[in-house]
Amino acid sequence: MIDLPDLAGDDFAYLTTNGRRTGTPHTIEIWFGIDRGVVYVMGGGREKSDWTQNLLADPNVRVRIRDQEWKAVARVVEADTEEDARVRELLREKYANADDDLVGWARRALPVAFDLQP
Repeated sequence: MIDLPDLAGDDFAYLTTNGRRTGTPHTIEIWFGIDRGVVYVMGGGREKSDWTQNLLADPNVRVRIRDQEWKAVARVVEADTEEDARVRELLREKYANADDDLVGWARRALPVAFDLQP
């Protein structure tokens, strides 16, 4: 397990997936959370997002936080599990503010885990 606590407070991670049709790398900026050495994101567009479709076709991705980058294997978090509940709460708490508590987003979005490779 990779120790990531000093990066957990950053606002964004950068996810690079391989295009499902072209194989061309695509990088997005995305909200993230870290728990137990795993990086988590949630896709508001669920399986309709290009980046989600890309990682479903090829789960080998790259994750960058600040100046550190890792190869990772993506996996959709299994619904209605302890991990599912934990990641939804983690990201809702991290990004909620007085203007928008993100409860609906946290309930509907697709949680994805990135198991980082050392």
